[in-house]
Amino acid sequence: MSIIELMIGIVVALLVGLAAAGSAMMFTASQRQGIGTGGTTVNVGTVLAALKNDTANAGLGFFGDNVFLCNTLNLSVDAAVVSNGASFAPLRITQGAAGDRAATDRIDVVYSSQVHAGANVLLRAASDGTSAELMSLLPASAGQAVLLAPPEPPAAGVTCMVRTVTAITPSTDETPQVLSFAAAASHNAAAFGAAVVYPERSRVALLGELRWHRYRVIGTDLVLERPMDNQSAILARNVIGFRAQYGITDGVAGSTTIDSWQDADAAPFAVLDSAAIGRVRALRIGIVTRSPQREKPDPVGNCVASDAKPVLFGDVVEPDVVADWGCYRYRTTTTVLPLRNLVMGMK
Repeated sequence: MSIIELMIGIVVALLVGLAAAGSAMMFTASQRQGIGTGGTTVNVGTVLAALKNDTANAGLGFFGDNVFLCNTLNLSVDAAVVSNGASFAPLRITQGAAGDRAATDRIDVVYSSQVHAGANVLLRAASDGTSAELMSLLPASAGQAVLLAPPEPPAAGVTCMVRTVTAITPSTDETPQVLSFAAAASHNAAAFGAAVVYPERSRVALLGELRWHRYRVIGTDLVLERPMDNQSAILARNVIGFRAQYGITDGVAGSTTIDSWQDADAAPFAVLDSAAIGRVRALRIGIVTRSPQREKPDPVGNCVASDAKPVLFGDVVEPDVVADWGCYRYRTTTTVLPLRNLVMGMK
């Protein structure tokens, strides 16, 4: 080969190598973008599946004879008081502050692990929370949680209380079944602000294990928290919007339709008491996510990945990146979750 032929071959090889390297870089960047976007979509789908299961169970154990049992609750875990007569609802949306509401909504879900919790029994004699004499059999065992509730929740003004069963005296032909709640057990150890006495014919429901899950955004992470044991886990990242609304009926007796979607910052749904909770039929949840990787601007430096900010339930969601928000892609996902235990508990 001549020197000229060798030089031509080297130049051609360099050109091919440069073209291949550029193509590889573009392919790798596109692959990263696709993996990031796809991973975010999968995470959102998983989060919505978890939310669906939780919200479907919300309220189990807190309804009886077509009545919501507990407007307020005493709840402790070991020596820590979780709720000291505070207002309570087994499903609650805490609305975000004005101007930042799209990113700061919070959902609390509370329910029992036992299907038996759908039915309750009555107290044969008054109880101060240290033991309970029952009119009929409750299939409880030591270590399980039970709920003590007044006979007429709104009128009686008696706070509900969660207790842990420590011993059971079986019933006989002459004596009732008795549940004991020794002070050393988990839900029995702490003291509350005011003593509560449950009169005869108050209600006792078997909870088994009480579960309380909280969903909220911290920074750009959608987090699942468990307020009773202070544990948490990140469910999805790059979340810039998280909102929820109640699907409510117009109040017609027996209606199962959803007539409108209601934010939780308007009366009477700011606190779901025994009157308002009977109108709730479903939950609408919306999540806005941002792609994790910034896309390159066009040749003149303009960001062209997105030409408008995302919108959720009619409100614009402000991206967490300010100067170059148009260089990222956004996905809005909404779903409607039926609240079967709330609906069945009031029918």
